[in-house]
Amino acid sequence: MKDYYQILGVSKDASPDEIKKAYRKLAHQHHPDKGGDEKKFKEINEAYQVLADQDKRNQYDQFGRVFEGQPGGGFEGFPGQGGFEGFDFSDLGDVFGEMFGFGKVNKKDLKKGRDIEVDVQIALEETIRGYEKEISLAKLVACSRCQGKGAEPGTRVNECFSCRGTGQVQQIRRTAFGSFTQIGVCPECGGEGYRPEKPCNVCRGEGRVKEEEKVKFFIPAGVDARQVIKMEGRGEAGRKGGKAGDLYIRISVKKHPLFARKGDDLLVSLPVSFSQAALGGEVEVPTLEDKALTLSVPAGTESGKVLKISGKGIPHFSGYGRGNLYVELIIKTPKKLSKKQKEILENLKKEGL
Repeated sequence: MKDYYQILGVSKDASPDEIKKAYRKLAHQHHPDKGGDEKKFKEINEAYQVLADQDKRNQYDQFGRVFEGQPGGGFEGFPGQGGFEGFDFSDLGDVFGEMFGFGKVNKKDLKKGRDIEVDVQIALEETIRGYEKEISLAKLVACSRCQGKGAEPGTRVNECFSCRGTGQVQQIRRTAFGSFTQIGVCPECGGEGYRPEKPCNVCRGEGRVKEEEKVKFFIPAGVDARQVIKMEGRGEAGRKGGKAGDLYIRISVKKHPLFARKGDDLLVSLPVSFSQAALGGEVEVPTLEDKALTLSVPAGTESGKVLKISGKGIPHFSGYGRGNLYVELIIKTPKKLSKKQKEILENLKKEGL
């Protein structure tokens, strides 16, 4: 006698949910359309049909078999012994649906335009203040002749004869486990449910044509690399009046020759002379705004010392405040000295400097 519990890999006190979960896992694993063993798959279905039905399960637990009034003590619904009559197909939705294409066609999804993703590179200076930028995109746009309808102006649009306006057709697929109804997109109208009496001469009935379009968008201050700007409805036009896709603009920032960015802070290295580091003084610090700042260097500064200038970094993306500017002081060693400079350094050397 077959042990249905052992076939599904569950205990005799397993709950209905545990039985269903075990069945779904094994059905996916052993389905013939996925390269599984047909005999094993039938055995799994037989076990599940009994254990999923509380009355049949009670009979099986008590007598070791299920009595359905069929010759040989079989049971209703086993493949090869009466088909699938009485079988609950609701549990097979995720197993067979993905294999045979069950489900309805969504006309909106078929007509929606494609989303577009573009990369736009900007200079670090351009992150200081918000500004408008323009790019050119080659994309599908609504046909100007037919206004996106796909029909030649002045002609009618008729209901599709094949699908009767539903956009869907049904096909019967026969397998070793029975016949299944598959719902798919109507090949005649492409899921539209209607066909133009005379297709547009420009777009050939598509409702859209390929053109270059200029798109303006605003880049906010403080934008950083890897941030994405979304523009709804600025992707490709939908088919025959369908909703347009969206445009996603991915920002990248060019590497700057002087400034390094960390979050909303900026770091710049500034060379200072021996005398400036030793005696102190004022130096000019470059900025991204083409306006130098004056920075006081304290006497006795060592090379590598970092000074902070508050509020002179990148504006925060929130629109409130700015990051800081950090200035790393690097003492530069002259490679060539004049005769007088050498004499001065010799005298300093004698003084222990």
